[in-house]
Amino acid sequence: MLNGRLRYTQFRQGYRTGLEPVLMAAAIPARGGETILEAGCGAGAGLLCLAARVPGVSGIGLEADADTAELAAHNFLNNPFPDSRTRLSIVQAILPTIPSSLRAKAPTANGRFHHVMANPPWHSVHGTPSPDDRRRLALSAENDDPQAWIRALTRWVLPGGTLTFIISSAIADRACQTLLENGCGSLQLYPFWPKPGREAKLVLIQAIHGGKGIFRLRPGLVLHEEDGRFTDATERVLRLGEALPGS
Repeated sequence: MLNGRLRYTQFRQGYRTGLEPVLMAAAIPARGGETILEAGCGAGAGLLCLAARVPGVSGIGLEADADTAELAAHNFLNNPFPDSRTRLSIVQAILPTIPSSLRAKAPTANGRFHHVMANPPWHSVHGTPSPDDRRRLALSAENDDPQAWIRALTRWVLPGGTLTFIISSAIADRACQTLLENGCGSLQLYPFWPKPGREAKLVLIQAIHGGKGIFRLRPGLVLHEEDGRFTDATERVLRLGEALPGS
């Protein structure tokens, strides 16, 4: 990943890491010394990309699948970062339930994090399921309610900290409402346009715990040119590890 800066191992078959964790990590306004919690971290792509962009962060990933969690731990160990403060670790957990033992593992004294991020599963379990167990787990919400993830994660962010989610645009309204109902504000919506002039099917939503600012609609990012190539702006995020433009 990141044009070879990161060594990343994933399963040969089944669920493969997409663009979402890389784009999400590029939106986190973290600084060295701050802490990050990623729910549903998979094999660790999001936390790795964030640590590569922001030296000195400390992150914990939550992952339901035991084999995938083991793979994430391998990827964290296989990418030593020069800043000694950079620490990445994994906890097995099935969201929206988060084990209370996480508070003792969290780097801050009160067991909360400066930033929380997630790409929650949103496909209905009543649709045609994937034949691959890991892909089905990653994409399908057992209770058809990604808002349950959001509600759970609002309890793990410090006041003034950020919550960032990449979700389907079809549930963006419900996600925003859930954040507002759980003490978060200053919402920003960042669309990802597949190509120029196409409808955005994927959006990033970012909120501040206790934020009081107005809702902001960001310009977003066009992912592909008409011929299918990544746009220059997307390449700078995916290959160079830059922050999302305008985020």
